[in-house]
Amino acid sequence: MKNWKIILAILTANVTLMSAGYTMLIPFLPMYLINELGVSLADVKLWNGAIFSVTFLLGGILAPLWGKMADTHGKKMMAIRASFALAVSYYLGGIVTTPEEMFGVRVLQGFAAGLWSVCLAIATSFVPPEKLGVSLGFLQSGLTCGCVIGPLLGGTLATVFGMRSSFFVAGTLLLLIILIFYFYIPEPPKAPVKEKEVPQVHLLKRPIIREILVYVGLGNMLILMIQPILSLYVSDLSHGEGNIVFLAGFVFSLVGIAGAITAPVWGRFGQSHGFYLSFILSALLGGILDFIVALPDDLTWFCVTNFIYGLCCAGIQPSLSAILANNTESNQRGRVFGYMFSAQQFGAMVGPLLGGLIATYFPLKTLFFVVGAIWITTSLIAYIRHGKE
Repeated sequence: MKNWKIILAILTANVTLMSAGYTMLIPFLPMYLINELGVSLADVKLWNGAIFSVTFLLGGILAPLWGKMADTHGKKMMAIRASFALAVSYYLGGIVTTPEEMFGVRVLQGFAAGLWSVCLAIATSFVPPEKLGVSLGFLQSGLTCGCVIGPLLGGTLATVFGMRSSFFVAGTLLLLIILIFYFYIPEPPKAPVKEKEVPQVHLLKRPIIREILVYVGLGNMLILMIQPILSLYVSDLSHGEGNIVFLAGFVFSLVGIAGAITAPVWGRFGQSHGFYLSFILSALLGGILDFIVALPDDLTWFCVTNFIYGLCCAGIQPSLSAILANNTESNQRGRVFGYMFSAQQFGAMVGPLLGGLIATYFPLKTLFFVVGAIWITTSLIAYIRHGKE
């Protein structure tokens, strides 16, 4: 059996590749629809919302099934399944010619979902409980490092070779993940079977599980309200000058760099002071920064405030993951993280639709004010319920 630190390092590398592949493509989807697939500027926001949301709808429905299969048939095989299906979908995304075909590719990606939740389930099965917060922080750093590499690489590839090249490189990264999982990640040991094991459905009857899943879904909804239109917002701030794809990639990368710096710090803070407190503080600071991010009318100050925002909100996801892990047995982790992924997907389904609707009828910066207000309200509710824990 490999040392848990080695397994954590390999999983972190895999998560980085996964995130890089995703962020090479998704931030630039509006530009891809306009420049490559012939969608008009008037229709792009609604097309973008629909194409984003269909993947998350299917992923949310199927995530509990993949989680149960991971617990019963093996987490490693589920990771390979998700990676292969994602790779195929990325390759297909590089050859589509219409928005309808791109919609079909995103449907396939909905069936391919589950890689992040399986990585979390594997990590929490090997990591000692006293190292859980720091370890999840490192995994989150891997995710955010991918958010740094992906937009920069995607923007560069799009500039030099065209936007379609990013899809083929992203698919190749997923094939590399398959090889790493197959040769270097062992199947996690199964927990001892108890006489009366809690059925899967009973996990959702526990108030703590339900509450955290609500926070998870809400968080992804808020992220995806802004993320799909960020390239359009950057275009407005730069007055359409310069390489918009590259500039948008740079802005995305700033948030990733900030998150990679502070995610392990937030993990240590949660381990020492409680994961509820780290979630509350991170959500509160992130909400305040959303208001500040909306204030600048030039791209330079927007980048500065966006970087600070990334420093503040990096504690949200690892804190929620740690709370779920601390309240479940190892043989329930595939299921509970499957539910977590399902909540993320449903939130991500609503986010682009709601964000696109707001952006259609109000100035784009309105989205930052709405998201900030919801984060601040959520942090106050969580403090009232768990501030003493």
